[in-house]
Amino acid sequence: MKVLKIAAAVEAATVCLLFANLLTVHWAPVSSVLGPTHGTAYLVTIVTVVTSAGASPRAKVLSFVPAVGGYLALRRMSARDPSEAAR
Repeated sequence: MKVLKIAAAVEAATVCLLFANLLTVHWAPVSSVLGPTHGTAYLVTIVTVVTSAGASPRAKVLSFVPAVGGYLALRRMSARDPSEAAR
């Protein structure tokens, strides 16, 4: 779950920074760094959820939602695991 939390945070943060860069100065080097970082975090999120034993089919589908899919899947998985919901 820790990998999923980190990947979801990186995915959400990088997409926000990519949009901020696009709407303001649109520096190519920023996009060149953040784009692959976001893509990697997105793929790590999907692979982590899909290969997780405790993930429901709905959580697996939610992981494919760009930008917030990791958080949606994490929330769904935490709701199913009572020991994780207490944290």
